[in-house]
Amino acid sequence: MKNRINYLFEKKNKEILSIFFTAGFPTLNDTVTIAIALEKAGADIIEIGIPFSDPVADGPVIQESNKIALDNGMTVKLLLQQAKEIRRHVQIPILLMGYLNPVYQYGVERFCRDASDSGVDGLILPDLPLDEFEKDFKKPFEENNIASVFLISPTTSEDRIKKIDKLSTGFIYAVSSSSTTGAKKEFSPEQETYFKKLQGLKLKNRFLIGFGISNQQTFIKACTYASGGIVGSAFISLLKSAKDLDTEVVNFVKTIK
Repeated sequence: MKNRINYLFEKKNKEILSIFFTAGFPTLNDTVTIAIALEKAGADIIEIGIPFSDPVADGPVIQESNKIALDNGMTVKLLLQQAKEIRRHVQIPILLMGYLNPVYQYGVERFCRDASDSGVDGLILPDLPLDEFEKDFKKPFEENNIASVFLISPTTSEDRIKKIDKLSTGFIYAVSSSSTTGAKKEFSPEQETYFKKLQGLKLKNRFLIGFGISNQQTFIKACTYASGGIVGSAFISLLKSAKDLDTEVVNFVKTIK
């Protein structure tokens, strides 16, 4: 059975903009407001971060947002309630992105069921090993129509990329560099060589480029190689200082697209 991510990629294959932000940041109840504003602004996918106390793959901007969200009282249960409320207003795909620990604590099957019931379309768990996915996650993902999205980086072997392509049911998240998240002004020649290599592999899944996309220039460049790009740190920096979330979210998306 298809979900909203599959339908999106069927009708649109270029310039897909996915925006990431941390649930419960800047304040506990901003999650729904931000998501609604993102759809209104023209974002194609909403990625909501599950706050975690040790977000090792993230740079300082997202790490700080995790801490603030947890201090605000954000929990997995509350996030799923907020996702359900978002789905009442929003039609575009919603993905949750986070670390394995909170999902295991919640219970894998229960998490997949409750996420699906809340209108979530996909899940990204950067620290989930592929063999563990096949053993513990593949079945509940499929049963609850949750798309599996995996990360690859410039150091990922071709064999592993092909295995990830086989196991993915949403899209492939192509990390632009082997470093933590963070906004950058442009891509290096080495990064562009890596993107060209991915194009040449003729993967069955589309790929979106993330880590380092912060403005229209980097988004357009990502779109020359991939189906689109993912913006995170630059958006979270905006949220941190925003005085009027609705207006500033809409303006931010317009400057990217």
